Amino acid sequence: MRRTHRALTALLLLPVLAGCTAVVPIGAEVQRGVAAAVRGSDPEPMVIADPGTGSGSIVSAETMPNLPIQVRLSGVNAAKVVYRSVQPGAGEREVSGTVFTPSGDAPEGGWPIISYAHGTTGIEQDCAPSESSSLLGASALVQGYTTAGFAVAITDYEGLGHAGSHAYLDNIAAGYDVIDAVRALRTVFPDAGTRWAAFGGSQGGGAAWAANELAGSYAPELDLVGSVALAPGANMVGLVDKAIAGTLTVDQGPLLQWVLESLSRRDPALNVDNYRSGNAAQDWDALTGCTPDRAGARDDAVKRLGDKDFAPKSDEAAAALRAALTAMAVPTGPASAPMLVAYGDADTFIDAAWTDAALEQACAFGDVITIDRQAGRGHGDVNGDAVNQWIGDRFAGTPAQNDCSR
Repeated sequence: MRRTHRALTALLLLPVLAGCTAVVPIGAEVQRGVAAAVRGSDPEPMVIADPGTGSGSIVSAETMPNLPIQVRLSGVNAAKVVYRSVQPGAGEREVSGTVFTPSGDAPEGGWPIISYAHGTTGIEQDCAPSESSSLLGASALVQGYTTAGFAVAITDYEGLGHAGSHAYLDNIAAGYDVIDAVRALRTVFPDAGTRWAAFGGSQGGGAAWAANELAGSYAPELDLVGSVALAPGANMVGLVDKAIAGTLTVDQGPLLQWVLESLSRRDPALNVDNYRSGNAAQDWDALTGCTPDRAGARDDAVKRLGDKDFAPKSDEAAAALRAALTAMAVPTGPASAPMLVAYGDADTFIDAAWTDAALEQACAFGDVITIDRQAGRGHGDVNGDAVNQWIGDRFAGTPAQNDCSR
């Protein structure tokens, strides 16, 4: 593990927030990924000796011959998978994702695992990283971590890449997806070990945080060493009051639209007409899009939004949205392992005060948290230089700095 630790801490941290912005030009990223790949062949079904049952069991798996050439030349073992996630009280779901291990023989105890939770890419099925040859930019992260001796699991989240309804910014649902991606990886590649870390930014930051809280009881057979959350969407309830006051930032309006559309698909009782007015109502379909062919229309629709286009039309509607966002928030209880939380005080997507409050609550639960509140940083420019060192230290067994005790 010492060699792996040195290799990991030497890595240049890759930009993990590239997909977090609600108006990100996803189409351009997909096009870059396609251009970067030298086409190999058509994917082929993989036969899994023991697909398993229950959470992390495999519905289907296939090869990934069209990853970027530099990733394929590194000798990485790769599979695109559909796996089962059986959440308490929610029944069985099917979730897609991608899983990777380094080439060669695994170390004693198996490959250590990074479960990567991606940032916002959209809410439609076509918005999944697994639908892009570059994994929407995450292929470089895969190459870096596998070169350093880590297996990597990347969940698409339910409803992205496979049939289902995407629970946008539902940290709890995404947390289960992050954990079960680790189980799926170990089902496909049995030489992966049980020690793992969760790592994500923005939407993925909230997912990694939730996975940490859930891991101890939901996946006791796995050994979580820690989680990293960059600019996490921990608790977004404050969006409601800002929508009422007309003070949503230009980035928060489109984000709230995706939240509302996602909620309405999962709960017919939530009527989006109670939350949309003016140009938001007129351009709703355009605002919902995420695919390259709809990127221009969405960008234009965002520019037309008014200050109160997402204001709830009644106190009852506001209360219902607050309740829904509260149910999606973290923390909900003590974490299972140490956390690193890094965020900027100039974030225009997630108010720093919301993250401050979530951290205060988590500290009250007794969590061990390394807190990095960065002055002048926004959402996509959070400095993550400390991340790889922090992750490496957790795998090495070094105690984490606890800023809750200061």
